[in-house]
Amino acid sequence: MKRRSLYFVGRETVEHRPEELADPAPGEVRVASLCSAISTGTELLLYKGEAPATLPADATLPALAGTLAYPCKYGYCMVGRVDDLGAGVDSIWRGRLVFAFNPHETAFLAHVDDLLPLPAGCGQQDAAFLPSMETAVNLILDGGPRLGERVAVLGQGVIGLLTTALLARHPLLALLTFDGLPARRALSVQFGAQVSLDPQGPKDEATNSLGAAGADLVYELSGNPAALDLALYLVGDHGRVVVGSWYGDRRASVNLGGRFHRGRIKLISSQVSHIEPGLRGRWDRERRFAEAWRWLAEVRPSRLASRALPFEQAGEAYRMLAQQPDKYLTILFTYN
Repeated sequence: MKRRSLYFVGRETVEHRPEELADPAPGEVRVASLCSAISTGTELLLYKGEAPATLPADATLPALAGTLAYPCKYGYCMVGRVDDLGAGVDSIWRGRLVFAFNPHETAFLAHVDDLLPLPAGCGQQDAAFLPSMETAVNLILDGGPRLGERVAVLGQGVIGLLTTALLARHPLLALLTFDGLPARRALSVQFGAQVSLDPQGPKDEATNSLGAAGADLVYELSGNPAALDLALYLVGDHGRVVVGSWYGDRRASVNLGGRFHRGRIKLISSQVSHIEPGLRGRWDRERRFAEAWRWLAEVRPSRLASRALPFEQAGEAYRMLAQQPDKYLTILFTYN
């Protein structure tokens, strides 16, 4: 059979390409796509031409072999229904709703070990946010927020909002967020922030909320490397800054000549492909997925989708996200 796959082929250019899809091999199934979510971090970097071309797409995911050089298939938030089975696959898989870390395309093959069945009661559009929720869970694990801490989150895109929602369930003394877009600041308060501020605004309100000692923990999730300076300003001595953003080829100067050195501030890189070594004795991906599924049901992130567009309108979707971030937070693709 044939399928249509989405390719990033140049700066601000995507196209659909027909491809032959073989029958499933032993141990594999064929999945018909139902909906997928756009990763507004990596995918927008690809769309804007700001992703390093030599970087592997994701060595941990079988469906994302190769690099980020054009032409490139990318995406990892796919929900579909199993419609054909290879030899040796239990018939229980036929018709099952599944999640896959797979690029945007109308159908695909996958080994059953690489698929995650949707739990009962989980909607398809909520399930498409599984990677975002898994990332938010990982950020909480890496930051280790503690009782009575003052926490700030820079950036209220999808990852930032989901991280805020999880932090709001902690017994924190203060939870501040920052974003340059008023609509996202309003959402942030709905998701549990006590105060959400403009990062370009006066710093008095942030200082008053955090106290003279500053934040114990700051998350930098804005995708803007220049935001690291604000993170270092907000964090107190001996505090922690968790950097969950990926900046691609973008650079910014960071002031490490002030309080950073004597304040013994800790910078922590957080990336969802690996679990922090100190936690691996008790945490693995299966446990982290279980938490992510649980919080998907609690938070219902599908309400963050600004639009659901047919897959055929992918080019329009990326233009909307790139040119009107004040209006569109993220967009879902739907498939016939």
